[in-house]
Amino acid sequence: MAVQVPRRQLFINGQWREPVLKKRIPIINPATEQIISDIPAATSEDVEIAVASARRALPRNKGKDWTSASGAVRAKYLRAIAAKITERKTEFAELETIDCGKPLDEAVWDMEDVAGCFEYYANLAEGLDAKQKAPVSLPLEIFKIMNYPLLMAVWKVAPALAVGCVAILKPSELASVTCLELAEVCMEVGLPPGILNILTGLGHETGAPLASHPNVDKIAFTGSNATGSKIMTAAAQIVKPVSLELGGKSPIIVFEDVDLDKAAEWTAFGCFWTNGQICSATSRLIVHENIAKEFLDRLVKWVKSIKISDPFEEGCRLGPVVSAGQYEKILKFISTAKSEGATILSGGVRPKHLKKGFFLEPTIITNVTTSMQIWREEVFGPVLCVKTFSTEVEALELANDTPFQITVRKRDFVREIPVSPPFELSATPSIVPNSVRDGHNHVLGIGKQAYVSEIRDAYIRQALKWHPDRWIKNPKVPGEAKQRFQRIQVAYSVLSDKGKRKIHDAGLLGLITDDDDEVGRC
Repeated sequence: MAVQVPRRQLFINGQWREPVLKKRIPIINPATEQIISDIPAATSEDVEIAVASARRALPRNKGKDWTSASGAVRAKYLRAIAAKITERKTEFAELETIDCGKPLDEAVWDMEDVAGCFEYYANLAEGLDAKQKAPVSLPLEIFKIMNYPLLMAVWKVAPALAVGCVAILKPSELASVTCLELAEVCMEVGLPPGILNILTGLGHETGAPLASHPNVDKIAFTGSNATGSKIMTAAAQIVKPVSLELGGKSPIIVFEDVDLDKAAEWTAFGCFWTNGQICSATSRLIVHENIAKEFLDRLVKWVKSIKISDPFEEGCRLGPVVSAGQYEKILKFISTAKSEGATILSGGVRPKHLKKGFFLEPTIITNVTTSMQIWREEVFGPVLCVKTFSTEVEALELANDTPFQITVRKRDFVREIPVSPPFELSATPSIVPNSVRDGHNHVLGIGKQAYVSEIRDAYIRQALKWHPDRWIKNPKVPGEAKQRFQRIQVAYSVLSDKGKRKIHDAGLLGLITDDDDEVGRC
């Protein structure tokens, strides 16, 4: 299919702007390995211009343009964006597919969710009029990864705009096309200049200057653990809040009394959806030893029925991984597993009918030990590793045997396990479309995404930093927010004088979120 990729510039202050150094990055179609266009590459010079634009947008017209405008005003823009996305759904989906290799059907569904997300937060923006009167004065700096390029960006952008923030979006350099088209939509609907700025570029040239910029007040990041650690380190230097959605290595446990065919179907879905590139993928299969052989036979049968093809072909369910670098990384994981003694039960090679593109057959690896790299590290590709268990306690120990936290799956075929140790959970159910978004902790990440409260509480944190007493007595502050602060006060009150001084001197009281466990950790 011939898809024309528009050649865009950076989106700053409501208009296209060429990068100061005029640098660009080639776009490679992962299904053909051909260069199809390029994107602008922002550097620190462009970051300075974008941050200044966002800062100017906050007080413009005394905030009446956006930050102190009514939620109904902001909702009008969000609904207009949703309508434009719906109108151009097919075009956006095709651009997403040619950019990152996602099957076209999946990309269409993602675009429907993008429009639905803007609609959802338009409704919430109107509801905020009765709850929040103060302007929210903090731009967000947002990085994104390449598996849901536009949808995951919107999970962060839409709630930020709904509550009156301004934002800078930095997409992955591996999949930026639809995010740049979002800029075109924003211009078409007349979004005020500077409210949303979009900078494409490399992490070290664009992302790093944004993460460390003193005038960026909050960072929301989705990506690798290594980059997340660097961002958190940069943010800590000036004590700014961060939300991190990082990697995962979630298990799926299959007991001996399940429907084997249904369990095999959902196991394949959990690991190989989105070309296996999803942080909540259930990429560790833990199956009861009594049914392991029969179950794996059925699973292999399911996997071999998955259509691997150009993602534009009808019925495609597994396209290429996003880039040559990721493709080589996955092959190295498989090679290392073999060298460590594991068995490649199925897949692990290029499909014979596809001579070009970053394609890989869905891979199932058995005879795995818990010390192997393939068990302990995220692959971010269509690779499933397998271990067996004999008791429920052993199953749970294996599930929790990971440096990552794990993802809960909907219990369609998994029973309750009334034993200890419990799952060490970090995410809410993610099998169901449009489910509540992930709340991450530990290695998998920090904070929530797609929550208005996460953004709104950032304003509350700012208020707590400077005027906690006046803030708690303000009759305009919502009651639930006051209750949150009271919980924080209780946690703060039990600290030693030395501990209180450390928190006060570092401004850490302003970083406490609304979660009780976060209060405890602080």
